[in-house]
Amino acid sequence: MKKIAFYILLIIIWELVYRLGVDVFKVWKAYSFPSPLNVLKSIYVLMEEKILWIAVLTSMKRLLIGYAISLVVGLALGLVIVRYKYIDENLTPLILGLQTLPSVCWIPFAILWYGISEESIIFVIAMGSMFAISIATESAIKNIQPLYTKAARTMGAKGMKLYFNVTLPAALPTIVSGLKQGWSFAWRALISGEMISATKGLGHVLMVGRDLADIGQVVAVMLIIIALGLLLDKAVFGKIEASIRQRWGLEANR
Repeated sequence: MKKIAFYILLIIIWELVYRLGVDVFKVWKAYSFPSPLNVLKSIYVLMEEKILWIAVLTSMKRLLIGYAISLVVGLALGLVIVRYKYIDENLTPLILGLQTLPSVCWIPFAILWYGISEESIIFVIAMGSMFAISIATESAIKNIQPLYTKAARTMGAKGMKLYFNVTLPAALPTIVSGLKQGWSFAWRALISGEMISATKGLGHVLMVGRDLADIGQVVAVMLIIIALGLLLDKAVFGKIEASIRQRWGLEANR
């Protein structure tokens, strides 16, 4: 109930700011700052015309495919970096540099290589999140407690058995945090790609709202993206993290 009351209060403040800024002091125009009612109306219209459902399904399909690719490649790259010192010393700085690039920087490559197609958007998503996952994997494995590996070696564990039975499980909580970060980067890359080269999807609906000067539709799409991100984070990553905390006895530390 406290959370509901908090968000209701935010909506009331939002409506008051709108009324004061548009109707009373005339600081801005109605088309540049929407009211909560206009945003709800835009959501209703998008749902009624089935634009929203098509956009969500299309975006989620692209997102899942692109994120799955980045997950496989990013994890593999992170494991290789940790395993081989030469690759770590030479490739890690490059990956750190590539991670700082905004996802929109990959769009020209995507269009030149794949044209205006689904593959180009998926490419941008994969490139946008892959490096964050690889860096998180590498950092998680490097920063596990040395006591774990020392204890395992005293009991005879070595080689791949030590790696898969001790090192990876110990690094798993931090790896999952990296996967969450990669998921957020994937969302940003998705919207960037759809805003430029898509004919369907949430990013495209966002751009249509901009082109029509419909700020209510723009904010409506932004809120839908936030809601989907929070829902999926809680439904997927939240359950994984809870399972890991329970497995490692970390619930009492929360």
